[in-house]
Amino acid sequence: MTDKKKPTHSSSTNPYIPKGDGDDAVQAYISAMPGWKSALGEQIDATVEKTFPEVRKQVRWNTPFYGKDDGWFLAMYCFKNYVQITFMSGASLDPVPPKASKVEGTRYLEIHEDEALDKEQLAAWVQQALKLPGQRL
Repeated sequence: MTDKKKPTHSSSTNPYIPKGDGDDAVQAYISAMPGWKSALGEQIDATVEKTFPEVRKQVRWNTPFYGKDDGWFLAMYCFKNYVQITFMSGASLDPVPPKASKVEGTRYLEIHEDEALDKEQLAAWVQQALKLPGQRL
């Protein structure tokens, strides 16, 4: 018998989580992140929240989004070997997050199991992103 409340995962290990608004939906996603990724998700979430306590949160398309009144500035997603942080206006950040996107202006940071999250850099990027227009989804 399977537990219908237990989330399933994509082949990339990204949790399938029902869409929802607020911290509870994001915490459900983070707790469903497999293995070491869950602890990393907690660190990302805590860093964003510490940097911007008024942050808006939601889960859409099995992805947690972080935003402010005028739109979204950050998201995270599980892949098989890493967790990806998406910066919606990442090309405008300094330094620019390392990985380019097909979407103009968007940049990514990939964090693998053997890598530590640079919380200071993430906080600096969040502070910069808060000064830029948010993205509408």
